[in-house]
Amino acid sequence: MVMTSRAERVSAALVELTGTMVADYDVLDLLHALVESSVGLLDATAGGLLLADPHGDLQVVVSTSEESQLVEILQLRAGEGPCVECYTTATPVVVEDIASLRGQWPAFQAAALSQGFRSVQAVPMRVHGQAIGAMGLFGKDPGTMSREDSVIGQALADVATISILQERTMRESVLVNEQLQQALNSRVLIEQAKGVIAYRSQVNMEEAFRRLRSFSRSNNLSLRGTAVQVINHGLSL
Repeated sequence: MVMTSRAERVSAALVELTGTMVADYDVLDLLHALVESSVGLLDATAGGLLLADPHGDLQVVVSTSEESQLVEILQLRAGEGPCVECYTTATPVVVEDIASLRGQWPAFQAAALSQGFRSVQAVPMRVHGQAIGAMGLFGKDPGTMSREDSVIGQALADVATISILQERTMRESVLVNEQLQQALNSRVLIEQAKGVIAYRSQVNMEEAFRRLRSFSRSNNLSLRGTAVQVINHGLSL
């Protein structure tokens, strides 16, 4: 049955995210599902997610396009931008028209405009009022989300956060740090594997990731495990 209503799409996204709480799961795949669902449901052009490592330093973990990844990376290098502020304050940050920023976050403004983005909404990933990361949803046109969309975006981020930091890991902070660090380490391997696939198959990075993720799901493997096979064992996708 084809789902047509928005309510059904929101429900399906929440079911997918909460489904990770009843079994072992791939943290990075969960975060990709969060950002992809948010982009699709909230009519964003692209999205990216920053996650804090055990030392509190933000790193880019997920992006739906190379353009959004670049903007997120440049935010981190500059140490400022809407997603950085969102993480620091643990509150949403909205920029309705990036071109109209007057001297605020100049590095972010230049990067975002150069990649064709005109608006952004940053959503915090919070536990007990403290942020562990932030999701940035970028738009190609100026504007802001409706209140309903903002609530949906925060709900998706909250459910994903709960999935990561569910009770079995919250009992021991060391396990939480290990879980987050695993996601950050896996991201490096996946980026390397994407480059290998793109070079071997002459495809862009988005298609390379699609192939990597499709193979891992079809063969019941983690993204990290598939990436290792591509890099070290010559797996062709």
